[in-house]
Amino acid sequence: MRIISYNVNGIRAAFNKGFIEWLKQAGPDIICLQETKATVDQVAVHEIEAAGYPYHYWFSAQKKGYSGVAIVSKHKPNNVVYGTGIEHMDFEGRNIRLDFDGFSVMSLYLPSGTNVERHEYKFRYMDEFHQYITNLRTEIPNLIICGDYNICHEKIDIHDPVRNARVSGFLPNERAWLGGFMESGFIDSFRHFNKEPHNYTWWSNFGNARANNKGWRIDYALVSEPLRDRLTRALILPEARHSDHCPILVEFE
Repeated sequence: MRIISYNVNGIRAAFNKGFIEWLKQAGPDIICLQETKATVDQVAVHEIEAAGYPYHYWFSAQKKGYSGVAIVSKHKPNNVVYGTGIEHMDFEGRNIRLDFDGFSVMSLYLPSGTNVERHEYKFRYMDEFHQYITNLRTEIPNLIICGDYNICHEKIDIHDPVRNARVSGFLPNERAWLGGFMESGFIDSFRHFNKEPHNYTWWSNFGNARANNKGWRIDYALVSEPLRDRLTRALILPEARHSDHCPILVEFE
């Protein structure tokens, strides 16, 4: 089973940059999308279906052109869950989950904390999301949460940990939350296989950051502990350039 996660920073813009052709070549079983910035009626879903993905599910923010998540699949799920049931999360279209035989996969777009108000909201979201997942795992132990967490976990995950120490996305309390979330029973699938530095998933649009690989690793495929022995591969795919993020991949038996 091959799963890709990709913050596309606008699915319509990604389409215009060759997303569908790339999707055909990459050929995942499932792709989780974040920051779609569109409602389903604004997406050329017939192109997705023609590429071999008849099952696609979209959960958009109420605010037009903002946030939004989706999951596209070659395989029919047993169940689809839109949101978490927590109103302030679901208002912004940040979670969608598909249940299959033996596992479930979620596409997550965690808020950024770019100002004081959003920083406070980010922590409210993270705390309630963690409790939601803790409860969910009693029902669904085999859970894969793919998405944009908007947090670098360790110094190895950011190009300049000293200068960014006070920047949202690498603040000590954000990093501590992500570490605690992992320690509650999730594996960082990429670090499970790769301990090397200079592996990033997002680059600023300024200062030739991507060309100079001055990036942040903020996109993760976190896999619940019961799936540990079934993991076979996890990669970052920086050659895909439809967004300021790049896709990540996880495979399991």
